[in-house]
Order: sequence, then structure tokens, then C-alpha cells
Amino acid sequence: MDEQDMPTPEHRRPEGVDDATVEALGKLSEALEVVEDARGHLYGFHRLTGTADLALGEAVDLFREAGHEELADRLQTELVGRNVVHGRWTFQIVEDYDDDYYATFKRLEAAARDDLVGGRRHLFEAEMKEDRRTHGHPHHEAVPHDGSDQAP
Repeated sequence: MDEQDMPTPEHRRPEGVDDATVEALGKLSEALEVVEDARGHLYGFHRLTGTADLALGEAVDLFREAGHEELADRLQTELVGRNVVHGRWTFQIVEDYDDDYYATFKRLEAAARDDLVGGRRHLFEAEMKEDRRTHGHPHHEAVPHDGSDQAP
């Protein structure tokens, strides 16, 4: 195979690493990607809940202006600024998730890569690309041929 049509060294399997290890690291990477997606949804939940609370505050003001003091008082007292789970606003949930579960997951995933393949990322996917692409065909190159090692 032409050296220019091969993955960069950081996307090649180190000597002595077996298929089962690459597959396991690929599954761990897949799990981390799902955690990253979940984290994004959690931040979305945080932002949406905050936006709702601010809009609720505006609704309370409008009810007051419309002469519905009792309803405005009830909404203000029972709902504006309310914890979304026991003792926590969403920023506290996000912080707990980031500092505990997410940080632990990231640390252990990186440690597994460091210990088993010298920190290389996406070996499973890189090998899948090599298996699936049409070697020598336009738009199926192993890497960009513009002098960089990174995709645009």
C-alpha cells in the first residue's frame, strides 16, 4: 500500500495490540460519545428550565398587571425559583454530573487508551474507515493531501 494512502501513525494500531482490545476500546469510545450526547441534553435541560423560569416570572408580572394578584402570588411563591429536584437548581445538577460521573468517565476512558494503545484515539473507527473506503478512489483518501493531518 502507498504510504501516502495510509492513516497517520496516531490512527494505526500499535504493534502487539489484538482485535479484541481494539474492539473493546471502540465500544468504550462509543459509550463515551453517548455520555457526551447525554451531557449536551443535560445542558439543554438546564438552559430550557432557566428560560422557563424567567418566562414564568414575566407571566407573574403580567397576571399582577391584569389584576390577578392571588394567582400571581401563588405562582411566585410555589413555582418561581423552585428547585427542580430536592435542594438543587439545574446548574447544581450539571455541576454534580460534570464533577463526578462525566469526569470519572473521561478519566477512565483516557487511562484505558493510555495503558493499552499509547493514548491513541478512534483506532476502531480508523480501521473501519480502512476497511470501508475504496483505496485509490477520489474522496476515499486515508488523510487529506493538503499538507495537513487534520480534516478541514
